[in-house]
Amino acid sequence: MTAPRTGTIPLPDTEALLARSVRHDRPLRSLLRLMQPHRWSLVAAVAAFVVKDSPIWILPPVTAAIIDIVVAGGPLWRIAVWGGVALLVLLLNYPFSMIVVRLTSTATRTLAYTVRAGLAARLQRLSLGYHNRVSASIVQTKIVRDVENLELMIAQLFPTIVSAVATLVGAIVVTAFAVPWFVAVFALAIPIAASLIVYIRRRAAHRNEVFRHEVERLAAQVGEMAALLPITRGHGLEDVATERVAERADSVRKAGRDLDILNGRFGAISWISYQVLGLLCLVGAATLSVTGVLPITPGQVVLLSTYFGLLTNSIVMLMNVAPILARGMDAMRSIADVAEELDVEDNTGKAAVDSVRGEIELRDVVVRYDDGDAPALDGLSLRIEPGQTVAFVGPSGSGKSTVLNAVLGFVRPSAGAVLIDGRDLAGLNLRSLRRHVSIVPQETVLMAGTVRDNVAYGATDIDDDDILSAMREANALDIIEGSDDGLDTMIGERGAGLSGGQRQRLAIARALVRGPRILVLDEATSALDPHSEARVTEALDRARRGRTTLVVAHRLSTVRGADVIVVIEHGRAVEVGGHDDLLARGGRYAALHGA
Repeated sequence: MTAPRTGTIPLPDTEALLARSVRHDRPLRSLLRLMQPHRWSLVAAVAAFVVKDSPIWILPPVTAAIIDIVVAGGPLWRIAVWGGVALLVLLLNYPFSMIVVRLTSTATRTLAYTVRAGLAARLQRLSLGYHNRVSASIVQTKIVRDVENLELMIAQLFPTIVSAVATLVGAIVVTAFAVPWFVAVFALAIPIAASLIVYIRRRAAHRNEVFRHEVERLAAQVGEMAALLPITRGHGLEDVATERVAERADSVRKAGRDLDILNGRFGAISWISYQVLGLLCLVGAATLSVTGVLPITPGQVVLLSTYFGLLTNSIVMLMNVAPILARGMDAMRSIADVAEELDVEDNTGKAAVDSVRGEIELRDVVVRYDDGDAPALDGLSLRIEPGQTVAFVGPSGSGKSTVLNAVLGFVRPSAGAVLIDGRDLAGLNLRSLRRHVSIVPQETVLMAGTVRDNVAYGATDIDDDDILSAMREANALDIIEGSDDGLDTMIGERGAGLSGGQRQRLAIARALVRGPRILVLDEATSALDPHSEARVTEALDRARRGRTTLVVAHRLSTVRGADVIVVIEHGRAVEVGGHDDLLARGGRYAALHGA
């Protein structure tokens, strides 16, 4: 069986569409730009919705006509005709409802896909510095919750607004023919409603933003709690962890309560106001009809009262969507935070890397982080020949991992240059370069799937022989030995069915199946017991043959076989040499070795 190909599904340039369309300070315009590809579908949906919803404003004149026929003692056939008109209008609802659902669902779901795929693509290009600053839980909230809020907003706004506007227009047009002077009453009510809508939207926008920020902080707190769960349980700190989340949840509760109270207050006031106006309309029209001041028939009294009720309901509906609109606009601003983030790794127009020999050179490299006073790397210079194994050792925070990040292009030097095969990273397409690099991190990340899925992840044109060869080189064949499923063996969520050593060896196999020229090992054995460490170390010794290998390690026993050992302190290379040579010098490496 051949492993499934990955990375071959053609995707639209959703990131470019998102970047072109979304602006933090113009959320409504951003949404309209995102909807532009579906504009004709939405126009058709509006037309279909008007037909579907027409009974709302057509049935009142039918009712009025029938009442007048009854009062006048007219013929039954006229009642039957009006009843037939009403039945026809009602039957049109079903087919046109299906047209509306199909058109609006396609547009809304496609929009959600576009935004989610665009955010995912954007997040893949943002620097590691951004991901270190922003909680993964907050990023997840933006892709899941904020886009869901956009979908809900569109799903609720479209029928509400179109129905309200169609009802208003229909009621005004029919009233203009039946009782022209009553249109003035509508003209007074609409501006009042519009003013209330604008006011409520402004007040609700601030409360929605406060609520969103509190939810994002809660998501970050829950993510932190989950990450610290082993420490929390191990130290008996369950109450402390629960209290921290409870405090943040209480902040969400208070912000949500304030938002609900605001929405409820304005909803109640607006509803009472327009019901009172509707009552006045009914009483006034009936009085004019009874006194004979104006020639209004009983049917027209019912018509005007019904239409004014529809008018007030439509305006209340429009006001009720104001908080929904505010929440959706806040979600769009949240999405814009990612779409407009400038800390991006841009490979546009840079030279592609087709092959790599493995020569690495750092020339006076300086790296500074925004939250640090001293530079993480301070003028570091180092040359690594193709096929060499170079180990970086030193105390925590000395800059060892920063060296690896600089070589991989994850951090950009403030000064100096990093060269691969004599070519400056600044001018290279880093994505194409990394196809020749594999990383084995300290904390192994595996997918909930099969052994095959995990080893072949991200690789194309890989068959089972390649996977088995990589697993053999990584000392990982014991994972599938004794299993009837072979490479289809399930490893559980995050590799829960494997031991720590097995997870790490599977990660090594995943790195080797790509056939890298540069291998990066970031403390790959630090979390293992001695037996597991021995098997992983044996696998790593085989893996680095013929490849340029960069190793970061706390345990100096794992770097004895390195061709070059570099001692890093305060971002500088204070000693460089082989194991025996450095021990003989009696310097910093010897001190670390003897500690």
